[in-house]
Amino acid sequence: MHKANTALKNAGCCKSDIYCSTVCIFSCVLILIVFVQIRSVQVLPVDYEIEYICRGNRVIVGPKVRKCLPNGTWTDLSQRSRCCKFNLILHSIKKLYIGALFPMSGGWPGGQACLPAAQMALDLVNNRTDILPDYELELIYYDSMCDPGEATKLLYDLLYTEPIKIVLMPGCSSVSTLVAEAARMWNLIVLSYGSSSPALSNRQRFPTFFRTHPSATLHNPTRVQLFQKWKWTKIATIQQTTEVFTSTLDDLEERVKEAGIEISVRQSFLTDPAVAVKNLKRQDARIIVGLFYETEARKVFCEVYKEKLYGKKYVWFLIGWYADNWFKIKDPSINCTVEQMTEAVEGHVTTEIVMLNPETVRGASNLTSQEFLAQLMSKLGGKNPEETGGFQEAPLAYDAVWALALALNKTVGPLKAKGHRLEDFNYNNRDITAEIYRALNTSSFEGVSGHVVFDAQGSRMAWTLIEQLQGGSYKKIGYYDSTKGNLSWYGNDKWIGSGPPADQTVVIEEFRYLSQKLFVSVSVFAGLGILLGIVCLTFNIYNSNVRYIQNSQPYLNNMTAVGCMMALAAVFPLGIDGLHVHRRQFPVVCQLRLVYLWLHKSLPYKIRKRGFVRIFFLHHLSLCCCSDHHPPVSQQHLEPWKLYATVGVLLGIDILSLMIWQIVDPLHITVEKFTREAPKGDLDVLIQPLLEHCSSEKMNTWLGVVYGYKGLLLLLGIFLAYETKSISTEKINDHRAVGMAIYNVAVLCMITAPVTMILSSQQDASFAFASLAIVFSVYITLVVLFVPKMRRLITRGEWQSDAQETMKTGSSTNNNDEEKSRQLERENKELQKIIQEVSWLLPHFHLGPTPPHENYCETG
Repeated sequence: MHKANTALKNAGCCKSDIYCSTVCIFSCVLILIVFVQIRSVQVLPVDYEIEYICRGNRVIVGPKVRKCLPNGTWTDLSQRSRCCKFNLILHSIKKLYIGALFPMSGGWPGGQACLPAAQMALDLVNNRTDILPDYELELIYYDSMCDPGEATKLLYDLLYTEPIKIVLMPGCSSVSTLVAEAARMWNLIVLSYGSSSPALSNRQRFPTFFRTHPSATLHNPTRVQLFQKWKWTKIATIQQTTEVFTSTLDDLEERVKEAGIEISVRQSFLTDPAVAVKNLKRQDARIIVGLFYETEARKVFCEVYKEKLYGKKYVWFLIGWYADNWFKIKDPSINCTVEQMTEAVEGHVTTEIVMLNPETVRGASNLTSQEFLAQLMSKLGGKNPEETGGFQEAPLAYDAVWALALALNKTVGPLKAKGHRLEDFNYNNRDITAEIYRALNTSSFEGVSGHVVFDAQGSRMAWTLIEQLQGGSYKKIGYYDSTKGNLSWYGNDKWIGSGPPADQTVVIEEFRYLSQKLFVSVSVFAGLGILLGIVCLTFNIYNSNVRYIQNSQPYLNNMTAVGCMMALAAVFPLGIDGLHVHRRQFPVVCQLRLVYLWLHKSLPYKIRKRGFVRIFFLHHLSLCCCSDHHPPVSQQHLEPWKLYATVGVLLGIDILSLMIWQIVDPLHITVEKFTREAPKGDLDVLIQPLLEHCSSEKMNTWLGVVYGYKGLLLLLGIFLAYETKSISTEKINDHRAVGMAIYNVAVLCMITAPVTMILSSQQDASFAFASLAIVFSVYITLVVLFVPKMRRLITRGEWQSDAQETMKTGSSTNNNDEEKSRQLERENKELQKIIQEVSWLLPHFHLGPTPPHENYCETG
């Protein structure tokens, strides 16, 4: 009817859209118009006319046939007028056909609601006089069942059955992929209302494809934005192995990589998700993006419930175009109850393309989104929207028809300028296809689904709705505009725990420090040992003029006492760690520890150097005394400077070696990591124990040098101490005590050195072994070397110096050992004299060869 009204306008009849005050007079032709089609044509005499009267609201009254009277008036006309004659030019209404595939059944029965929505749009477009006034759009559709195989057959029927279709409108992604790839061979534009596969954004593969349903990749910018909002840097994915989800996941992987987010676990499945869900659990996945169809979603979350992969530690991201009660639908393929499924899905987040304009605005169709829904519900006959396939996508199908109509209307002028008309389209006409492509590519209007605009790949650009399942129902928590990068957040998100969970088990680094009770206890013993060393040193210095003290080399004993105190002082840096000093100051502690390691750890130097030197010289004298040219050991004089020089050489070797180590391979801090530990309580954290060590790049090599060099000295000292255990001399009267100290150190070093290396990862045990070895060896050394001297001087009263003793005439030494030694010397001289006197008589007795001259060495 409206298209007929437009034809009358073109003939000059109706002057106003509201009321036509002038009667239009037509002659010669009687035309019967039924709706918009010309049914028949009848030729009448020239003096007859047809009258149409335009009433308000575009109501046309007529036709009425009247005769022109001779007086210039018409029959049945109340007012006088002249007969006028017009040439009536009426245009016939041409039809443009759209070939559509609506899946009424199958995996996604979206045609159940999308087909009525498309028909609503067609009715409104065909009733509009400002859109395609000379054309009428007609829909030819089939049920594709969302099956590419079935769609192939239907596409063949559409292409090879009259009339010619100017545009194709498929639904689901798998069908659209087939149709869009074949359409270019027929120069057909493809406009989809329900395809989300990212693969369809390939302009080389699908050059004439457009869609009002945004690409599934439009979810990914929203997901990345949410990951960043909740400070997640590690996610996991699980997908159904179909092209749409694989390409979506590939796009997500690129986007998260740019955002510095890691996909730590990526699982896929074909029909059974059990193994994939178990792998997610085993690899500690927390933030999980799930890409699968609704039927597979129920299978996945049944396995999620079994594996306990839900709750306050986990967040699932799903696609938002499932039915609102998808997890409550009974499914014979799963063995979980509705209650179990409801528990497993609680708290998950969905991202959904905004398919219904949230604002109350009137767009190109002059309908608001709410008015559209009301009309759609009326057309559906009161069906439950949750049980009607494609109800959410219905606004997209509605706007797809409007986008096509506006684009075709835009092409009328350019095509007319080129001498073409839309009705001239055929499958070989590329010019018309190019004009339709340009018109669609520049489309921009307000629809019931929001602002409709296409990107360079022909995909719809739209907002993304973010929802969360709270208490069994979905709640809107925000919107995201990917074109502007703007996140509108409501702040009503709820979590099972105190807040968004961590993207992985929180690992708390915790340094292991030395037990302070142990450190204090050992420090007390070390401090007491230092006091004992001070007492021994004071005693030795004060009585340095006493002969008995002089015969024990007091200067070396003084150095031994100082060395013992230094060894005890090394206990303190050995127990200092990060609890006492800052990490930047820790290298200084490492250097102090190294000095201890080099000078004291394997062989405490106060015994090793001083004791070794004295034992060495005593052994040397014992070898020399058994010669005709050397006096007995008791009569030989031991020069102190030789002892000091030898000690200095050994100490210089230590210092030089230490300098070479620090120049070539200096010490630095290394951190040892241990097996993570779970704390007590229901905490989603793990403790990562750490232990600081002082180490160098070739630590084992340097330790080998230390233990090798000092171990040889230790073995040599043990040997010499054993060899000289029965030698007695006035000049070194405490060599047996020194030997005992060397044995003590040897035993402790042979036990402590390997044990501390084995227990290096156990700070308390390692410190206890090393520090107690030092403390015990020092205590034993001080007691063995100095306590007998104190006891002798106190009990026997030998406090006189050499000068005091020489002033007393006739006095003798109170030392029984020295008196015995002198007596043995005199007897030895007399025995030697007798042997020399009778040695010439021995050959006369034929008792064998004359024995060689023997020099009897003194023994204790």
